[in-house]
Amino acid sequence: MTDFELLDAWAGGDMVAAKQLIDRHFEALYCFFRNKLGNDEVEDLVQDVLLACVQGRAGFRREASFRTFLFATARHLLFRHFRRMQRDGDPIDPDLVSAVDLAPGPSSVAAERQEQRLLLAALRAIPLDYQIAIELYHWEGLSGPELADVLGISEAALRSRLVRAKAELRRQLERIAADPALLSSTLAGLDDWAASLRRLVGATGA
Repeated sequence: MTDFELLDAWAGGDMVAAKQLIDRHFEALYCFFRNKLGNDEVEDLVQDVLLACVQGRAGFRREASFRTFLFATARHLLFRHFRRMQRDGDPIDPDLVSAVDLAPGPSSVAAERQEQRLLLAALRAIPLDYQIAIELYHWEGLSGPELADVLGISEAALRSRLVRAKAELRRQLERIAADPALLSSTLAGLDDWAASLRRLVGATGA
């Protein structure tokens, strides 16, 4: 069954379909939240996203992929979660505010290499939508149209967003790195290091 067929079956009370859909997408959603929030908050938000997809399925035109619907919902609930954490409840500008600004502290991910630890810290220090764009591109392999839909922008704007996101990531790497040799090795294989983090962030027991 397709994702949308499983979603419709779940909405009709089919809990076998619900389990299949959860099994398909749990790890990807876990990765989405893991480097932005503490471990205690992640699994609840994963469940909230899937339930929100069930409840909001009628409003989605299904011209885009299910993953677009899934991650757009995850992004919306992440911002709502951060707003609830703020005392004043003011709107969050994802082009300005970072995960470090909203949830201070180190990443909960246990990285194996210094380059990975440096990159995880730098990702948390860039604006949220920059972090989301880079992670979904490298970790989930979203296409340009899918990623543009998730962020609610045009494909032309997405290309510009990715350029700015990578430039800001490099700036944060340069700011955080204490060892010039570590910075050099991280920058030299930046795309490969970014892709290697997917397995670490998806390890629920780490």
